Amino acid sequence: MRKSGFLEGTIIATAAIVITKILGMLYVIPFYAMVGVQGSALYAYAYNIYIMFLDISSAGLPIAISKIIKEYNTLGMMDAKQRAYKLGKRVISFVSVAAFIILFIFAENIASLILGDLQGGNTIIDVAFVIRCVSFAILVVPFLSVSKGYLQGHNIINVSSMSQVIEQVVRISVILGGSFLALNVFHLSLTTSVGIAVFGAFAGGLAAVLYIYKHMKNNKKELSLDAEVKKDKVTNKEIIKKIATYAIPFIIIDLGVSVYSFVDMVLISRTMTSLGFDAYTTEFITSSVSTWSSKISMVVISIAMGLTVSLIPNIVEAFTLKKWDLVQSRLNKALQIILVVSIPMVIGISMLSKTIWSIFYGTDNIELGGLVLGFYIFISLFSNLSMVTSSTLQSLNKFKMVYITSLSGYLLNAILDVPFMLIMYHLGFEPFIGAVFASIVGYAFSAFSALFVMKKDHRLKYKETWKMLGKIILPTVVMIIVVLILKLIVPLNILSKSSSITYVAIISIVGAIVYLTIAYKQGILTEIFGKEYLDKIIRKVTFGKVKLSK
Repeated sequence: MRKSGFLEGTIIATAAIVITKILGMLYVIPFYAMVGVQGSALYAYAYNIYIMFLDISSAGLPIAISKIIKEYNTLGMMDAKQRAYKLGKRVISFVSVAAFIILFIFAENIASLILGDLQGGNTIIDVAFVIRCVSFAILVVPFLSVSKGYLQGHNIINVSSMSQVIEQVVRISVILGGSFLALNVFHLSLTTSVGIAVFGAFAGGLAAVLYIYKHMKNNKKELSLDAEVKKDKVTNKEIIKKIATYAIPFIIIDLGVSVYSFVDMVLISRTMTSLGFDAYTTEFITSSVSTWSSKISMVVISIAMGLTVSLIPNIVEAFTLKKWDLVQSRLNKALQIILVVSIPMVIGISMLSKTIWSIFYGTDNIELGGLVLGFYIFISLFSNLSMVTSSTLQSLNKFKMVYITSLSGYLLNAILDVPFMLIMYHLGFEPFIGAVFASIVGYAFSAFSALFVMKKDHRLKYKETWKMLGKIILPTVVMIIVVLILKLIVPLNILSKSSSITYVAIISIVGAIVYLTIAYKQGILTEIFGKEYLDKIIRKVTFGKVKLSK
């Protein structure tokens, strides 16, 4: 197994996450076409609940275990490192079984909470059935988290990243293959077909677990899994306490995205029902905001996910050795990567939202769907900032502030959701726009609060990041102008999927080239990645035909 440095680990992890998210985007095209608005809403209900319970049961463990392993490795405590891994597996066994039981037994109560008084669409029985189908994945997927954390703690990013790709490929195969056979071959009900689709999470998780366990078994010596080591004074109780202490803040961080989606899903549904919207429109907007727009925005969010995987163990190492300049440098580097990459992506997707929506979900409800995506995509930028800043707080052992900044953001979102929706409705706008603004306010508050705490307590400075934000204004503005011009001259038949794909591809590629060219001329790219590593990336992408001049 090959170890990766900070920047290389970031690239590998981000690439794997981007691949999985792209696959996650692409499968919805045929799946949405097969199950329609009602089936897609049913899928959204179950999957959002599953993700929330998955976050509760295991979301914090990969990074928490990674942090502990890195810490013990740095201090040369090999025995404690081995026991941390074994104890982590025991803890997750208990938590995952408990989460499965709760989800399975109380499925109807959860379904009732989601639907409320909604009539004419999916029923409580339908929603409860698919929730029970997806609950089995809770018994398998959490076990991935401990092993991934152990590998990441050794800076081995490639195996854990590959397991994500395998998990996604198998899951999507079951979703598409299972739902197609159920609907078109065996002529089963829509509810049964969606139930089979969500069961794909179990199959994907099982495949990934087998893959990662195989690699760990074949590399026991390198990973110090079977080595005889000197006993450390650290007790099992202390290790379990450390796992819980490190994991809980990360669970809160990761749970945030799920909580935002769940809160929006429930409050949008309830508010639109009270405002007199019909069941079809309510379920369409609810599922579009909570699931289908987020599928597309995950490509942007994956940047922060990849950064977090590599950033945390590296910041932990710097923090353990009290190298504050290195902590500051790595945090600023992460923030700069988010700004340089996320901002043009978010703006570009928003400007092409209507056409992108038609590619993924067809032309039915295209105006409303495009509007949802056009606004929703901006949430991903602030989600990225919140994810990285909160994770850095956790790496610096600022547990209390993780709770305060994250929970404050969640609370703000929940408090502002309904008032903002009502304000938008009475101003003549679509109510869901208010829910989007509420989420942005919540994420922004969490991110900037975390940055303020780190500046106050550890004197971290963000001067270089603010400079970078100023530098990207020019390439971003020029890109916007170019995209606006291209939208006027590139032909488009919105009813043709091939025409829409060509339209988006041309504008996206030209817009990206313009942005990256200006950014490179300004020295932005070399400043972030370094000339040597940037040259390496360019040569790989162009198969050695292009390289930077000396």
